[in-house]
Amino acid sequence: MRTELQAVGELARWTWVDRVARVVTEVLAPSVVVTVLPLVVAWQATRAVGPTLGWGLLVALTSSVLPMALIVWGARSGRWDGHHVRDRKGRLVPFLALIVLSSIGSALLVVLGAPWMLVALGLTMVAALFVTGTITIWWKVSLHAAVAAGAAVVLVVLHGPAWVLSSLVVAAISWSRVRLGDHTTAQVVGGSVAGAVVVGGLFAVLV
Repeated sequence: MRTELQAVGELARWTWVDRVARVVTEVLAPSVVVTVLPLVVAWQATRAVGPTLGWGLLVALTSSVLPMALIVWGARSGRWDGHHVRDRKGRLVPFLALIVLSSIGSALLVVLGAPWMLVALGLTMVAALFVTGTITIWWKVSLHAAVAAGAAVVLVVLHGPAWVLSSLVVAAISWSRVRLGDHTTAQVVGGSVAGAVVVGGLFAVLV
C-alpha cells in the first residue's frame, strides 16, 4: 500500500496530460454517474420534479452515496488503497457492500411503488455488480468503464440513436484509467462490454 509520501512524489511527476486524466477519472467516476443517471431515468419516467428527486435520490443514495461513504471510510482507515480501490484483492468487501445496498434500494423501489423504469434500472445495476464482481475475483475489470458504458446504452434506449455520441465519454473515461495506470486496455474494454451488455442490454429488455 502506498504511503502519503509516495503519493505526493507521484503527483509531482505528473504531466498536464496525467492531470487531465485524473480530472476525467474523478469527475466521471462511477459514484458520480450512478448519482446522475437515476435522476435522468426518474425524469423520463415521471416528468415531474418532486418524483424525479424522490425516486432518483433513493437510487443514488443506496447505489452511490452510502457505498461511496463506506469506501472512503475504509480507504481513510487503511482497509484499502484509496477510494477507487486499485488493488483487485481489496475489492471484495466494497463489491459486497455495493450489492447489498443496491439490492436494498431496488427492494424499496418495488415496495414503495416506483415507476417500472426505475425498478428496471435498479435491477440492472445489481445484475451488473454481480457480473463485474465475479469477474473481479480473477481479473481487475474496470468498473469506471462498465458504469459509463452501461449508462451510455441506457441513454440511447431512453432518448434515441443520437445518444450513441455518449460513447465518446466512455472512451475518455477508459483512456483516463489506462493513462493513470489503474487498468490495462483489455480491462477497460472488458468493463465497457460488460456494462453495455448487462446494464444497457438488460435495461432495454426490461423497459
